[in-house]
Parts: sequence; C-alpha cells; structure tokens
Amino acid sequence: MADSYSIGALASATDTKVETIRYYERIGLLPEPARTSGNYRAYTPGHLDRLSFIRRARALGFTLDQVRALLDLSDRKDNDCCAVDTLARDHLTDVDRKIADLKSLRRELNSLLAQCQQGTIADCRIIGALS
Repeated sequence: MADSYSIGALASATDTKVETIRYYERIGLLPEPARTSGNYRAYTPGHLDRLSFIRRARALGFTLDQVRALLDLSDRKDNDCCAVDTLARDHLTDVDRKIADLKSLRRELNSLLAQCQQGTIADCRIIGALS
C-alpha cells in the first residue's frame, strides 16, 4: 500500500470519479487531504479506506445522509452497534418497499402491453392510460 495517493490514483484505486472525490470532500464525507509542496492533494491510506467504505455503502443503496451516519458510528469503535443495526434495518425496509412498488409497476405495464392491439396511436391503450 502506498504512503500517499494523488487524486487520480485514489480515483483509480476505488473506481471513483475525481469529481465525486472532490464532492465528498466538499460535503465533509471525506476529510480534505494534506497538500504537497506543489499544492497537489496527497491522500493517505486512511482516505482510501474511508472512500472504499463510502463506495460500498453507496453500492448498497444507502443515501449520503445514511453514509454520514454510518461513518460517524464507525468512528466510535467501543459503542454498541444497535444504531448501525437500526439504520440497516430501516434501509432494508425502504428497499423492500421499493421492490414492492417496482413489482406493482411491472404488473401495470404488463397489463397495458397485454391490451395493445397494434392499431393507431389514436386507439393506443398505453397513450390513453397516460392521458
């Protein structure tokens, strides 16, 4: 593992766009790194670990606010993990709700498509349902 990373190297190591890294710095999810004598950002292995954590949480669908809460909780190593469990369970409930909504949407679209009679737009059931 390197002692420090340029923003491009950090981006490459975490499969994150440079602008996303800068954004995470601006909103306080990622601490601003020290600067080199040439005024370039010099990221540490700690930045790499934190950005990897953020990326994994985002891949699981956690919002930025939830990621912030998870990061805050992860910094308190001796605390009970009940708050983390609660946050994850709440997120799972949201995921389950979204899945149910998507299944309902799928049924509705299938129903509309089943009514299609391949006629003209004037007789189109899909357009009629949207009007």
